Amino acid sequence: MPNPATRDPIITAQVFEAGQMSPINLDVRHLCELALNGLVPMFKPEKQLFCFSRKRTPQGLVRQGLSHRYTIITLLGLRQCEATGLSSPIDIEAVLRHLLKDTAWINNIGDLGLLLWLCALVSPDRLREVHAGVVREGVLERFPEPHEGRTTELAWFLSGLAHATLAIPQQALDLRGLAFQVYELLRQNQGEWGIFRHLSKRTIAGILRGRLGCFADQVYPIYALTQFARAFNVQAALEMARSCAEAISRLQGPQGQWWWHYDSITGRVYGKYPVYSVHQHGMAPMALFAVAEATRLDFTEPIYKGLQWITGKNELGCELRDEAASLIWRCIYHRNKFKESFSRVLTLYGSRRDGESLKDLGVNFECRPYELGWLLYAFAGRARATSWRKRN
Repeated sequence: MPNPATRDPIITAQVFEAGQMSPINLDVRHLCELALNGLVPMFKPEKQLFCFSRKRTPQGLVRQGLSHRYTIITLLGLRQCEATGLSSPIDIEAVLRHLLKDTAWINNIGDLGLLLWLCALVSPDRLREVHAGVVREGVLERFPEPHEGRTTELAWFLSGLAHATLAIPQQALDLRGLAFQVYELLRQNQGEWGIFRHLSKRTIAGILRGRLGCFADQVYPIYALTQFARAFNVQAALEMARSCAEAISRLQGPQGQWWWHYDSITGRVYGKYPVYSVHQHGMAPMALFAVAEATRLDFTEPIYKGLQWITGKNELGCELRDEAASLIWRCIYHRNKFKESFSRVLTLYGSRRDGESLKDLGVNFECRPYELGWLLYAFAGRARATSWRKRN
């Protein structure tokens, strides 16, 4: 396959339809500018945190809650902007200092991994401080997620360990043993078709429903395993990432949809909806760009086919970018939860439904800051000065 690193990613912002190249109406630089503008009203300066969400209501757009996790992910995206010459509207280092001032909010090993990841990219000299304060002996026993084998959280932690290792010399902060333990836990969660479980088989919950993995349980391990392979030169990890990337690409919907739930045993889609915009414009591109660069495989087609979904080439023919608000609406979902749940049960027990009713679908008019953060993380480095637009 051709090496995607040799191709201009703006020029290749196109999809394959009926076996032929077809351009899409999407300017990636403009998409990043939209995300940057949309993040400003989501930030609460007096708290030095981003909100949990911003929703459309009869009273207008309303900011709700605060989130340390969403703040970290958003800062990762903003850091990518700065690293590639785009300006961040938020003082990244000031917010990071606030996050590190009191780490009592860290109650999840995934959040700890995200914090390590952020420190590695923004302020590597703070890694020893975080290691001494939080990543100390017995960290896998202190948090419940490793015991439960929660794939997404383990992937975030592994990403953090890998980025920390890449940021400073191993002899200064030896995370190798811990990283390999987490890698082994993730390895046990991958099925023969390349799909990851949501939970380990070691718990009752894992036995009952852990075989099913959401889209996050696929893309975060893809990214984490590519970074782990870079940091520790483990070819088997790269093969795991490749296998999952090819599996989800094979299962991608006809309009580029990245579906919501997968069965790790059968390797099939378990539940299609909601289809989340962040999967289309942020998380899938982030993971597939990473594995493409590491393996020299080309995932351009599924990346940009998925991206076009937010532009109105979706089930509802609905433009999900709101230019006035500088937001991308959260998802297309089933308003009838009973029908959605019944469809999933039929799928799990072998009664596949090839048709999908569109009459119950609607748009969730909400946007969360991490969604725009992942968009920036995936595409800021690809937002070249020379934009690529649809040809007439």
